[in-house]
Amino acid sequence: MKRYLLLLIPLLLFAKPFKVASYNVENLFDACYDGTEYDEFVPGRHHWTKAIVEKKLLHTAEVLCDLDADIVGLQEIENEHIFNRLRRLLQRSGCKYGYGAITHKKGAPIQVALLSRFPLRQIKELRVSYSPRVRNILEAEVSVEGHALTLFVNHWKSKSRKGYESKRIAYAKTLAKRLSSMPSNKEYIILGDFNTDYDAHLSLANRLDDTEGRIGMNHLLKTVFNGKPVTETAILGTPGAHYDLWLELPYGKRWSHTFYGRKSTLDHILLPPSMFDGKGIDYVNDSFNVFKTGYLLSKKGYINSWEIKGGRHTGKGYSDHLPISARFDTKPYKKSDRDYAKPAVVGNIGMLYDKERLDVPVDIHNAAVVLKRGRYAVLKDRPKGRGIFVFGAVKGLKEGGVYNVRVRQIHTYKGLKEITDMVVLRERGNVDTALYGATLSNLRQNEIVQNITGTYKRGYLYTQSRKIPIYFKNRKLTPPEGSRLKIAVAHIGYYKRIQLVVYSRKDFSILE
Repeated sequence: MKRYLLLLIPLLLFAKPFKVASYNVENLFDACYDGTEYDEFVPGRHHWTKAIVEKKLLHTAEVLCDLDADIVGLQEIENEHIFNRLRRLLQRSGCKYGYGAITHKKGAPIQVALLSRFPLRQIKELRVSYSPRVRNILEAEVSVEGHALTLFVNHWKSKSRKGYESKRIAYAKTLAKRLSSMPSNKEYIILGDFNTDYDAHLSLANRLDDTEGRIGMNHLLKTVFNGKPVTETAILGTPGAHYDLWLELPYGKRWSHTFYGRKSTLDHILLPPSMFDGKGIDYVNDSFNVFKTGYLLSKKGYINSWEIKGGRHTGKGYSDHLPISARFDTKPYKKSDRDYAKPAVVGNIGMLYDKERLDVPVDIHNAAVVLKRGRYAVLKDRPKGRGIFVFGAVKGLKEGGVYNVRVRQIHTYKGLKEITDMVVLRERGNVDTALYGATLSNLRQNEIVQNITGTYKRGYLYTQSRKIPIYFKNRKLTPPEGSRLKIAVAHIGYYKRIQLVVYSRKDFSILE
């Protein structure tokens, strides 16, 4: 009887859905000098000490214990020494992973690694050869209830420091070559930090595009086919394609990383058709998740990343990425009625004022940029139509340019309607922005007024016809009391009330 129970225990432990996760831990270095460290992590500099390393280890282990995944792909681990310290700390904390693997790319400051509660059968490294400091891809096969499952842990080149797309394509080519050598029904999961947004084929910055729009993850791994994302419905009919699990979430929840306020989807779990075929191991539908537990986010909703303040490590924070995860099972995949991968609808700026959020993207044709200042812009799709403010998502826009754009997120801030996530689909030409101006007799938010004069007094502009609040974005530009002003161009903004917003010194002059 005891022998029977002992044989049954492994089945009780694993005969259930299991969780696979990916987590970029943000530079887990040790306190030993190797010569390949980033400057901020050289022992003895920037307050990078043994005590600070211990805090970093504790914080990383805290996240992994709470995440409680059965398999975790890790990025930004310095070496095997600090990886083994992390494993021992996890074991002491009651979060044991009996199996682990890490890459050993000589000269690379950081490696990728894998933690597993399932036995590891085979481990190998795929070499990406365009630079000696480039990270390898880790390939590891685990055994789940007698089924062989292969994991590919990735950390592709970032977009900083000449992070051209050709460098990420080198990773994609290496991985695609390996996949092409495997049986078509092979079960595997591709995961990690790809430094690529799920829709990079639409949103990659022009300055990084040295491949004529060809994106490593989208085109070589075929998460996009014939210009459209591969959906879970289409995956079985698209050989060699991969389903990006970001399509499982509503648009507003698609982010695991932020950079200067811009939310992005750099971390991915990609699945081949074999994870949907009802055989062996399959994906558990609707199980994809971003781990957003309270301590990983600030009170304002920003990611609580590892803190370096005044050039010194403070021992506070966790990582600039959030973990992502999904569940898998030996039971067949079940299709649901939920579909977040709906195509965009064609609309206009006016309709955005009738919505609090977007369930699907809205394509707006012939949107003219009537004002562009730094990270801000104002769009109008008709001279007499509504205008809308664009906050942050101004990449590729030029004042006076006309574009077809895809709006993916909108927001209302203190009464001001704004676009917070948008990509340019097509450039359509140029217009004279003067044709899109409004008058002070028609003060609707997100219009542009031009060539008006008045007197500045205590935060108001007094014109011949009215008194209106005026706000100078750079407060140092605020003119002296009683100044007579000529406003060349101003945005009719809204912050609890209508106000004129002046963004630049070139937008007004003080009359004698």
